[in-house]
Amino acid sequence: MTIHWCGTGLSAIPGLRRLLKAGHDVAVWNRTTDKAREAVGDLTSNIHAFDINNLAELLSPADVIVSMLPGDWHVPLAELAISKGAHFVSSSYIAPEMRALDTKAKEAGVALVNEVGLDPGIDHLMAHALVDEYKASEAFDTANEVSFLSYCGGIPKTPNPFRYKFSWSPLGVLKALRSPSKSIRDFKEFDVARPWDAISSYEAPLSAPESFEVYPNRDSLPFMDQYEFGSDWNVKEFVRGTLRLNGWAEAWDGVFKEVETLEGAAGDARLKEMSDQFWDENAYDEGEPDRVVLCVDLKAEKDGAAVWHKTYVMDAWGDERGTAMARLVSYPVSFAIEAVMNSQIAPGVSAAPSNAALVEKWMGEIDKLAQHLEVSNRLG
Repeated sequence: MTIHWCGTGLSAIPGLRRLLKAGHDVAVWNRTTDKAREAVGDLTSNIHAFDINNLAELLSPADVIVSMLPGDWHVPLAELAISKGAHFVSSSYIAPEMRALDTKAKEAGVALVNEVGLDPGIDHLMAHALVDEYKASEAFDTANEVSFLSYCGGIPKTPNPFRYKFSWSPLGVLKALRSPSKSIRDFKEFDVARPWDAISSYEAPLSAPESFEVYPNRDSLPFMDQYEFGSDWNVKEFVRGTLRLNGWAEAWDGVFKEVETLEGAAGDARLKEMSDQFWDENAYDEGEPDRVVLCVDLKAEKDGAAVWHKTYVMDAWGDERGTAMARLVSYPVSFAIEAVMNSQIAPGVSAAPSNAALVEKWMGEIDKLAQHLEVSNRLG
């Protein structure tokens, strides 16, 4: 049973090294083998230049393909896994094309596991834990008004004037600014064309409470089913969003105004120019600590008063172990690989597990990766 780990970018290394140190049989694939050797050559010589045809020749039933490559590789690698009776793991969101492989994966008896990074990933685990606890509580009542929020952000540990720093190409961040979002606000669907149209303030209940700017991200609505909200629940608020340092909206105001005017090939070219400029001016310096803040909050109200309210909070930053972002993306991926190998995740397309035992086990490990992790009871 071999783990074929594809991609040795910055966010992949800690989890990959964990698997190698644990003694798993791991074949490492990367476009440039020199980078892979630099990252893990002290632990393994089983390193290959990435080529999907060469990978196919070495792939055996029950192996696991891990894609830490750009998103357009996930579906081809998942299809390859199905054809060979192997499993697949990725930290990325489940694309419609990936979802469409569910029946084939079940028929082949293989697991295609996605959304097991930081966000999406750890946020899902926190949501499942809170929803399970709420459902089991005496306060649970389908008539309650339920509010859910999940905010995550990678931010500089030491704030800079731009209120943000980049650990890889800014292009993805810039493209995300052009994306609409859907969430629920005041019991109604809340559609936003651009993130800056819905920036609000959020007080995070960290060890020292701290205020951040937040905004909805992507389409939150399908996650109500994923988090096992009842169809008869009275949902007042539901949002999955992005967290930024206070002052971010002001610092990026000119960026927002320009991004809104960009269209077509010329617009894409300008985005690339902006990305290169931001990388030159606002990349992390070597050894500079990053920071990750994640808050997942579930509140139930009855007759205008809160009857159940808890928040899962995590605060982590770069240290001698490397960046917080890399740890928190890649370690959960490694947990998912081991769960697949131990037949703890069912065949088919799935996201981060809702199984209470796995959630508890993974969160226990994640506690070691963050400087602060707790569940805060907001009722006092």
